[in-house]
Amino acid sequence: MRAPVPGRTLRELGRTEGGHEALGLLVRDQHTRRMVLLRALLDAAESAPAASGRRAAARMRDAWALLEAAERKDREAVRGLLLYPLTGPWAQRCLYGLTAPGPAPRPGAGLDHFGALAAAAAVRAGLPFTTRLPPRDGTLVLPLLGALRVPGPEPVEIAFDGEELTFGAGWGSRVAVRRAADGTAHCGDPRWQSVFSLPAVLPGSHPVPLDDLHPYRTEGGGLERHGLSSGAALDDGERKAWAESWSGIEPLLRIGGEHRTAEAAVLLRCLVPLAPPPGSGPTGGSASHCSGTRREAFGAVLSSKPSTPAYFAATLVHELQHTKLAALCALAPLHHEDAAPRHFAPWRSDPRPFDGLLQGAYSHIALADYWQRFALGARNSAHRDLAWAEHARCREQVGAVLPVLAGSGALTREGRTVVNEMIALYDHLADQPPPFGHLARAAAYVDTARVIWCQRNGTQR
Repeated sequence: MRAPVPGRTLRELGRTEGGHEALGLLVRDQHTRRMVLLRALLDAAESAPAASGRRAAARMRDAWALLEAAERKDREAVRGLLLYPLTGPWAQRCLYGLTAPGPAPRPGAGLDHFGALAAAAAVRAGLPFTTRLPPRDGTLVLPLLGALRVPGPEPVEIAFDGEELTFGAGWGSRVAVRRAADGTAHCGDPRWQSVFSLPAVLPGSHPVPLDDLHPYRTEGGGLERHGLSSGAALDDGERKAWAESWSGIEPLLRIGGEHRTAEAAVLLRCLVPLAPPPGSGPTGGSASHCSGTRREAFGAVLSSKPSTPAYFAATLVHELQHTKLAALCALAPLHHEDAAPRHFAPWRSDPRPFDGLLQGAYSHIALADYWQRFALGARNSAHRDLAWAEHARCREQVGAVLPVLAGSGALTREGRTVVNEMIALYDHLADQPPPFGHLARAAAYVDTARVIWCQRNGTQR
């Protein structure tokens, strides 16, 4: 029987906060689920009926043996790779390919990635090995390390002596990559590109990869369905722009409270850059922006480059609420509503299911809280005015849907606690209201959104 989530933890998370104990509970549960998923994938590969599946399973067993040896040498380095957010979408996709009824994707292609995962783990652990791995679309990616461009589909010979990683497949001069003390890999050869990482949010926490190389970073995520642009491949100038924006992220997060920096330091494990959305210009320099998360990629935030560091911080606040609430829902269901899309949400043009309404309200009330704190602390009048406008819009949006959430008879005990805390936070925000003009404009915005939504969806709900 599942242990209940402590009431204190539920109340903290309901307020969109969460201390060390609450965040640790979410992380431990998600990590356990990831290890179970990988075990299920190995078992499914072992029992695959097709000959191609059995061959892939044999390669996977070899990779698993290398992974186990690497873990014996450096458990932390290997676990960091297995629990890396983008390992999740790959594992889910492969497991589905092996177990789904009817026609399913060929399992071998996806399972080959496990060899790359094991090789990367061995490099991070400093364990010597030799292997051969097939590239994918002209690129061989070693997760969290980097990618090698190759001229053809032939498998690449790989050797690692504990310090130097050597690639060669008879297609020219070999590529030698040096392993750094921190487990990363670097090389001056233009055929090799290392994973680019941003500095840790807080001292003592982990760096944040800006991962534009992982082959499963957007695959199967349904980006277009959720209004997101495609994954981006960055050049040096674009990485520099991301890094410059990131450099001011910690003090901007701290404006929202110590819990905002804490949740980013604990939960954010990688950023996946997306292409600028339509209307944002070729460099994403306008305010037009898109971002999202994937439940199977716990700890990843997918985002086009925000136009300013302040919007970068707000994006993290927004998306990490989705991360927290999804992880909490995995621990303790918050409701038993059906998945029919029928509810009005001022931040979307389409009808939302109850769960989507809850997720959206949760992230937007965190944004309302963040922008209010920003406005109260801003010295620059233009910054203060912008923050009040964002706060007012987010709070009015949440106010439009809280009655639906509170009125549901399908909330669980845990769900009722979370919604009650959201209501308490909503009421608390009214203690320091924005200038009246912002309130009036925000109310008009939500009213207009409701009228347009009803016209578009043919309903008065």
